[in-house]
Amino acid sequence: MKIVIPGGTGQVGTVLKRSLSAAGHDVVVLSRHPAGQGEVHWDGATPGPWTEEIDGSDVVVNLAGRSVNCRYTPANLREMMDSRVDSARVVGEAIAAAARPPRIWLQMSTATVYAHRFDAPHDEATGVIGGTEPDVPGYWAYSVEIAKAWERAQESADTPHTRKVALRTAMVMSPDRGGVFDVLLRLARLGLGGPVAGGAQYVSWIHDQDFVRAIEFLVARDDIDGPVNLAAPEPLPQRAFMRTLRAAWGVPVGLPATRWMAEAGAFVLRSDTELLLKSRRVVPGRLLDAGFTFDRPTWPQAADDLVRRLRGGRAG
Repeated sequence: MKIVIPGGTGQVGTVLKRSLSAAGHDVVVLSRHPAGQGEVHWDGATPGPWTEEIDGSDVVVNLAGRSVNCRYTPANLREMMDSRVDSARVVGEAIAAAARPPRIWLQMSTATVYAHRFDAPHDEATGVIGGTEPDVPGYWAYSVEIAKAWERAQESADTPHTRKVALRTAMVMSPDRGGVFDVLLRLARLGLGGPVAGGAQYVSWIHDQDFVRAIEFLVARDDIDGPVNLAAPEPLPQRAFMRTLRAAWGVPVGLPATRWMAEAGAFVLRSDTELLLKSRRVVPGRLLDAGFTFDRPTWPQAADDLVRRLRGGRAG
């Protein structure tokens, strides 16, 4: 198959391109700064010669959007919104104009669309969309608005011959340098991998190989559209998540951090505490109902595999 991945040069795109190329597919990445074979220039907002790659392709997986690993300033939040909505809009326009449109358009979304919650998990049918929770920072609601606008841009696209799936994705854990697993493991190795603000907030995650398998599963099925949660079936509290990660690497102690310490650390790292403090308790209801099975459904299994691969010097 020919698979086009707009915004495919980040961690998740690297994971996906590596696996799909190894499986023998023709993978084309659309990038603002193309640097290698199979990469084509686009600006993420306007049509151009890149639309020729969409026409005649089998699958589009749009991952484009400004990284959330930054300070949530008004300017950065606006850039997060615009980069996601503009890219989804223009991909939809390219598909609509194609003489031979792709069979399926998988659009990246985020598990952050769900409410900050401890009491029950969110699946696609019963999950509560966030934005109105009490006692959380006001800008968390804007993150939810970004996710909702991202999904609306895909939903409103006039692409009757292309099935559309919104990927409400949890943190994708891979041993690639610079990914979220790399960052969390570095903190653990420094002795900083303890509970943050008590550690009761849930962490939703998915192993990189299960992420790829879920993408392949959704492409192969012709009866699934709309929002799909891409998350392992067993999210767990942050304190247990980090304790398991420390055990996988062999780190005996992880110092706890208060909320203000987390805020100070996030400021130094030019990131934001929403990534640490929001409780994301998300489960893959539709995938499980459709018969998808996870190779690594639990975090101990996944963490052990990721550590083994990292120590072995290979990401695949």
